Amino acid sequence: MNTLANQHAIENVLQYKMRGKVAYLGHMNSNVALHLTYVKPYDLPSGKGYQRPVDRKRCTDFALYLSKGENALFTPILLNAEANWEFVSYDKQRPSYGRLLCKEKASLMDGQHRLGGIKRYSQETNAEISVPFLAFHYLDEDEEIHLFDTINTKAKGIGLSLSRYLRRSSDDLSWIATELIIRNDSPFHNIGTITGKRSSGRHITLQNLYRALELLTNQPHIASLPREEKLLLSLVYFNSVKEIFSQEWMDYKDYRITHIVCINALSIAGCELIGRNVSENKKNINYAAITKTIKKIKKFDWSASGRLKYLKGLSGSKTLAADLIAQLLPE
Repeated sequence: MNTLANQHAIENVLQYKMRGKVAYLGHMNSNVALHLTYVKPYDLPSGKGYQRPVDRKRCTDFALYLSKGENALFTPILLNAEANWEFVSYDKQRPSYGRLLCKEKASLMDGQHRLGGIKRYSQETNAEISVPFLAFHYLDEDEEIHLFDTINTKAKGIGLSLSRYLRRSSDDLSWIATELIIRNDSPFHNIGTITGKRSSGRHITLQNLYRALELLTNQPHIASLPREEKLLLSLVYFNSVKEIFSQEWMDYKDYRITHIVCINALSIAGCELIGRNVSENKKNINYAAITKTIKKIKKFDWSASGRLKYLKGLSGSKTLAADLIAQLLPE
């Protein structure tokens, strides 16, 4: 599984120590990376395996990411050379710079889906990619498993909210959600958080707003509007709601109107209302009618102790939305 027919050399490698462990930093061509690495599956007979089966969709997604060109950067793969790679410096003046002589394959600890995507990309484009790596000279099997577990369970991702924020230049709804939090004239300005970390008074995340906007712009002739127009519709609609329920909007404890389940319900209902006031050719938007219609629900009870007390999830949002639509748009 980890044997090589012939020894392979990797040039231009840096040797250093990490917490007392000898490690190597370098890069190699994608075909070499695939040739010099192997995976220890979770069902290895020795009981020392740990890798889950490869997710082909994740590999495909990474291959598509690589097709974006020079902007498709990625982090180094992580290897355990298991003492089968020997470092030889080029000269005594620079003892930490040299080549690795690889006698056997290295265990791939982190980067299985990156390499899978690289393999697919290379097969489809016949192109070589430089793959960065960090390789430990030797970790015993238990150390290897422990590091894998730490990487995949202890390390936290940046979260969906911050991810949406970082994509605001290329994704319309991410941009609109960001604007709804940072603009002073937005009803979400004082209760929203961009990073996803909730605090006292800031209980609506950027990801929450992103999902609400998906529901609000669900109809094709709304979704195809320019992002500035969709932002204006969002501001007009939710500001109208806040104006009618100003006390409830700022009281998260006693009223549920700004709880996510209710924001989503308002978005579903808002999609129906806005859809009827945006012409199919998108040349006419009746903002006045939207604002006027919302007043029909001014007597709605949003109290946390009332009938909304146990409302939860998307099913709860849809149930509440149906009630709101019946009052806003009676047949």
